Amino acid sequence: MEGDTMIFEPYIELKDGDKISVIIRMMQRSDAERTKKKPVWQTDWTSEYIETSLYEKYAVETADGELIALGMYEVLERALVVRVVYMESQPESNPTLAGAKRKYSGIGKLMIAYGIKLSIDHGFGGDVILEAKTDALAAHYQDDFGGIELPAFDGGAPRFLIQGEAAKHIFFSYLK
Repeated sequence: MEGDTMIFEPYIELKDGDKISVIIRMMQRSDAERTKKKPVWQTDWTSEYIETSLYEKYAVETADGELIALGMYEVLERALVVRVVYMESQPESNPTLAGAKRKYSGIGKLMIAYGIKLSIDHGFGGDVILEAKTDALAAHYQDDFGGIELPAFDGGAPRFLIQGEAAKHIFFSYLK
């Protein structure tokens, strides 16, 4: 309908596939502190590297304040792209830690969608790049998100570009 505005409405999924709305906001020191408390996250977000970096840091939480994920993004003005520097889900939902018994799913897709949103907000057309920490993630980024493999830096982690129709498909799933 003409005049209707599409709104980005982030969500994650429960085990039964039901969607629950979440809030994405700037990360605060208290969010980083929570990564050191039980259950301990894979990454200590109070590390000097993270705290002193100039990357934009965001937290994802449920309406009742449960911290679901943290992410760092870099807006690359010269490349017209947003780089998803790092993203991590809470231990109960982290596939590496929780395996198939994850509390929530769809967190990685949401974090990529938020990178796409940042890219659009900066006039970059929704292009994002990210690195895969594991071979399984590399396959996931290619097969499930339409990532295009880019050359890696000095034998580093595989890098992927998500753009065009692939980015639209991810991003549109969060529009209402």
